[in-house]
Amino acid sequence: MAEAICLFTKGTIIIKSPKKSPVFLRMIVLVFAMVCGVYICSVCLNQTNFGTTSKLLNVEINKRHCCDYEVDRSQTPYAHYPKPETFSRAECACNPVRYFATFSMQRSGSGWFETLLNSHTNVSSNGEIFSVKERRNNVTSKLTTLDRVYNLDWFTSASKNQCSAAVGFKWMLNQGLMENHKEIVQYFDNRGVSVIFLFRRNLLRRMVSVLANSFDRYAKLLNGTHKSHVHSLEEADNPFKI
Repeated sequence: MAEAICLFTKGTIIIKSPKKSPVFLRMIVLVFAMVCGVYICSVCLNQTNFGTTSKLLNVEINKRHCCDYEVDRSQTPYAHYPKPETFSRAECACNPVRYFATFSMQRSGSGWFETLLNSHTNVSSNGEIFSVKERRNNVTSKLTTLDRVYNLDWFTSASKNQCSAAVGFKWMLNQGLMENHKEIVQYFDNRGVSVIFLFRRNLLRRMVSVLANSFDRYAKLLNGTHKSHVHSLEEADNPFKI
């Protein structure tokens, strides 16, 4: 207190309050600056996030250049626009593609049905792709093979390439279909694949055809008459003539 008392005259005593510590003032200024800095940074981050989100949305909208105006709304989940890795669809990139799979058994007319499908200029049925054992060893190899088919990266004599309107294959029930049926069903649901069940109504004719096919396989006829395939209208009208 002695430092705060100053004598100006003999009868006057002036008492001055002690000076505030400069450290305390500096702390107040520092805290205020920190609060302002945090507020400014939060505002900047919010603006940056909003701008980034808007930019991503704009890019996604711009990339979707194919329209489904000509496709019925009920068929929209089944209309796809694949982007093959091995080639470019060029002017057919916006042509919708349907996916299908034909389930059948041997000697049920699946070969004739597939030939009928492939007679269309824009339909590709790629045959029994799972007849090769390596493609059906496990569920991973099966799904990988399916991806190649439905991405239009599977090339066979039936492939229509760029302008395919429908693409699929034939899957026999004894070629690993039932071993992972839950995963296959889920895959088909996710990809919007239509399934065609093809079975021969007359089981007796199918059994006769199986026996005839077995005879041809073991006899290995070169120039003789094949029992499991008809070559004339008369043989087609009389299927039991074996």
